[in-house]
Amino acid sequence: MKKSLSFLLLFSSLCLAGEALKPTRILTPPTIDGKLEEAEWKNVLSISTFKTFSPDFGKDASQKTVAYAGYDSQNLYFAFRCYDTEPDKIKTSVNSRDNIRSDDWVCINLDSFFDQQSLYAFYINPNGIQTDSRYAANIEDFSADFVWYSAGQMLPDGYSIEISIPLKSIRYSDANPVTMSIFFERYISRTIEHSSFPELDPKLGMAFLMQMTPLEYNDLEHYTLFELLPAFTYSNKYARNKNELARTENKGDLSLTAKYGITSDLILDATYNPDFSQVESDAGQVDVNLRYSLFYAEKRPFFLEGSEIFNVAGLGTSEVDPLGTLVHTRTIVNPLTGLKLSGKLGTKNTLAALFSMDELPDETDGKYATFPILRFKRTLSEDSYIGAIYTGRETKNNSNRVAGADGIFRVTQSSTLEWNGIFSGTKYSGIDKAKDGSVLSLRYNFDSRDLFYDFSFKNISRDFFVETGYLTRNGVLSFTGLVRPKLFPASSFISRIDLEAFSAQLKDMPSEKWETFNHISAQTYMFGSLYAKIKLIYATEIFEREKFNTGGVAVSFGGQFTKQFASNITYRRMQSIYYSSSPFQGYSNRITATLTFRPTQNIESYTSFIFSDFYRTVNDELIYEYPIIRERLTYQVNKYLFFRGVAEYNKYKKQLLTDFLVSFTYVPGTVMHLGYGSLYNKTEWDEPQNRYIASGSFKEAQRGFFFKMSYLWRS
Repeated sequence: MKKSLSFLLLFSSLCLAGEALKPTRILTPPTIDGKLEEAEWKNVLSISTFKTFSPDFGKDASQKTVAYAGYDSQNLYFAFRCYDTEPDKIKTSVNSRDNIRSDDWVCINLDSFFDQQSLYAFYINPNGIQTDSRYAANIEDFSADFVWYSAGQMLPDGYSIEISIPLKSIRYSDANPVTMSIFFERYISRTIEHSSFPELDPKLGMAFLMQMTPLEYNDLEHYTLFELLPAFTYSNKYARNKNELARTENKGDLSLTAKYGITSDLILDATYNPDFSQVESDAGQVDVNLRYSLFYAEKRPFFLEGSEIFNVAGLGTSEVDPLGTLVHTRTIVNPLTGLKLSGKLGTKNTLAALFSMDELPDETDGKYATFPILRFKRTLSEDSYIGAIYTGRETKNNSNRVAGADGIFRVTQSSTLEWNGIFSGTKYSGIDKAKDGSVLSLRYNFDSRDLFYDFSFKNISRDFFVETGYLTRNGVLSFTGLVRPKLFPASSFISRIDLEAFSAQLKDMPSEKWETFNHISAQTYMFGSLYAKIKLIYATEIFEREKFNTGGVAVSFGGQFTKQFASNITYRRMQSIYYSSSPFQGYSNRITATLTFRPTQNIESYTSFIFSDFYRTVNDELIYEYPIIRERLTYQVNKYLFFRGVAEYNKYKKQLLTDFLVSFTYVPGTVMHLGYGSLYNKTEWDEPQNRYIASGSFKEAQRGFFFKMSYLWRS
């Protein structure tokens, strides 16, 4: 009792003094089994003063949480003891990686450089299933995958978690002692309660990076990391030729990826003939009547190391911002080789350099496109930084080169100023003079407990292009403003109400006309984990130098209704444009709905439905209907192995897609996948007419089988 009291007094004095916490050095590594029975856990640094930050700040957490921190020369160890007065209501699952955000969970948020620029996030549910991410420049990227170990155990009064993070899986300062910072987090799904240590300051809102507690580690190993990732893939594809399936591909491929740690904070990656295959098809989206191409997230492993460094301030600032990112690596379609250097140079400089050769489908513009990309950031005070970026795409006859600078400055405790200045030069074959363009962005952002507001300015010139990024529209000048007051009523069933007013004024430079986008909305969080939202929109849009109405109304409702059942539905009734060389005014309905049903911890049914239609306004003529329904059924045997079936029906295209997958993942990199897929449509070959015609039944049009095996070897 005296020892515990002395340690508590010491811990409190350290916190009040603002000094770093010192995790306990562990002599005998604990067994990662979710049981906190080893003697080591009884003597390490422990923390139990968790406070809420959502739905509201500064409340005592409804359930007690104790977090533990220890380490040895090669691993960081953490543990949680999560008490619960209603253990039967804890939501958990046996699931695949990165699929636990609707469960109860705990999280280690780790700023491994203690520079307030980025963090690793390690999420774990009560069964020990993992999700991980990287957070930088106000963007959290869940595509990241790291090698770490966790286990969980359900208990009569809650659950316990153990975590081991190998130092070879993270990047940290090449110093002794090593200072990091941490933010412990717990989420309770039935009440959507987030609690944390340290407590978040309501004046700083969700500025996590500024509010983390320092950790000081002595005598960590500074290793020379070396990894090899050989992979073998085999694919066998068929496509319909008249009324018979003919083989179009039958090949096996070997690839090799290597990782070398120049220091513990600077990493070199290289790959040859990389396997960037995805193990499951992208979910279908409505791809008719589009003004710009759809966005699909990156899923390929090589591009994910250090990808958060390429985030640029002042991009994707609102729902009408045409410039989402300067680096969207899915523009590299069929890479042959890749080389990447990423990490820290000293304590304040961050570097990322990527070079890839992309094989082109034909040789009319050469055999390859090369992608040189370079990013540099210099840390300033707090979470401020200044940076520079260069991206390029080069072919035999064409080139696109983009360079610019950006930064984030913290103006006050609650506000930041983001800015960028970007220039492009694009050369197309047949055009003597290169097209030069530019982007200038400014954004002021304020976030606190009671109020959020955001104002931005952006100018994208008519000749600005970025072939490595995602740009939906150029030749736009915009001013935007958003105000979101947050209300916390004294009610037993409504925990928070978010009101919102947004206005954007955009000038379409080709037509010299102004368009507008405005909305007001209210969102209510109620009955624990449910929400409801209504949004009223008044908007216009310039297309082909004409102004059209694009306003309407959107209504959303959903949440986690029970441990087994969750659902979300959104309905939008909008005025719309038919995008063509002869556009016309119309109106549309759009429904997006999802339903998740988990009858047991190991089985999940996920159903999604998208419906969109379009009517001509002048005569109410139906132009198209586009429904897509997708069912994904997963049986997760354990944390390593699952069986999955996917069926997707696209009524507009009269197509039926099926995917079947068996997947085993020991750790990211050491995997085995076996998949089979087919595509059916309602067409058949008509020999007399020598063409495909409509059919009353489904015919198989494509078929594919693939096998992938890889092994991560780490020295």
